[in-house]
Amino acid sequence: MARAAEEEYYRILEVDKGVSQEEIKKAYRKMALKYHPDRNPGDKSAEQQFKKAAEAYEILGDAEKRKRYDTYGREGVRGSEAHFTSFEDIFEHFSDVFGGGTIFEEFFGAQARGHTARRRGASLRVDIEVDLREVVTGVEKTIGLNRREPCGTCSGTGVRPGTSPKKCSACDGRGEVQQSQGFFVLRTTCVKCGGRGSIIEHPCQVCHGNGHVTKRHHIKVRIPPGVEDGVRLRVGGQGEPGENGAPSGDLYCDIHVKPHTIFKRRGKDIVCEVPVGFAQAALGCDLDVPTLKGTAIKVKIPRSTQYGDIITVKGEGLPSIHGWGKGSLLVQIVVETPSGLTEKQEELLREFASTENKNLNPKQKSFLRKVKEHFR
Repeated sequence: MARAAEEEYYRILEVDKGVSQEEIKKAYRKMALKYHPDRNPGDKSAEQQFKKAAEAYEILGDAEKRKRYDTYGREGVRGSEAHFTSFEDIFEHFSDVFGGGTIFEEFFGAQARGHTARRRGASLRVDIEVDLREVVTGVEKTIGLNRREPCGTCSGTGVRPGTSPKKCSACDGRGEVQQSQGFFVLRTTCVKCGGRGSIIEHPCQVCHGNGHVTKRHHIKVRIPPGVEDGVRLRVGGQGEPGENGAPSGDLYCDIHVKPHTIFKRRGKDIVCEVPVGFAQAALGCDLDVPTLKGTAIKVKIPRSTQYGDIITVKGEGLPSIHGWGKGSLLVQIVVETPSGLTEKQEELLREFASTENKNLNPKQKSFLRKVKEHFR
């Protein structure tokens, strides 16, 4: 499907940026009904607007994604967008907005119900954890999930082999009953057959008439380099199978990057707090600093380094998920105050302290000047 690449999501849904989440939802319902393909048969422009509205709501309808979009624009939600492959995909993905599909039945009647005759398979969702080192190179994960499959004994029909379903007498096989109320015709799902149009008198002994059995599957999912915490990856066609030959649903993988014991992530950059002694910070030194590759690099700490100073090592951060270069390793200096001093060390520090009053540091001079001005 074509993406709404150059259009602003709020403009697509025709709402102001500050509206509530409920208003976003109402706006999307309005747009979906206006441009629904059954209401605009053959209108390619309406189909395009219907798809764009779904793509906009995928971001704005989620409070966290909307916050990232408001702050960073489209770059903030790269990798979080759903990729819709059909109209049924949109109906399934936003079933909470469409009321499980009934909203379109209400407006479009039997024509809309034609969509459910070959209903696309349900989409599934899993959580996948990765560690920060795996983010550097990307990783392939094998996940296990239970998925409904057509019963092999009855081929998904739900009936015992050698028998056939019986046409429902209540709806005459239509799957729905209708009642006339003045000028209006009210159609409702047949209670007796549940909308199937037939009754299974001799259910399959394996699936007990459901037509499906649950099986364990193991699926390989490729996690790209630079993936961020909270990104949702879509694996097309790995959801549950559709009905009557309809396409299978998709598998959505929510990625969770585990916290690291040494490094903290800041976008593409990696922050590493490195403790140094008072003398090392004052005189300068060379330090071995760990990297995400599992090796250490030499980093020069300049003279007179202060607590919190950051030394940038380019190219030692994380790759961009979009392939636009790598971030940096930010070495943040933490100057430690010495403790457990020996008598000799304490004597030397006292001697040094006596000279500090004569040669104040720049920050001390600035602070004392401000204090004097404050008490004038």
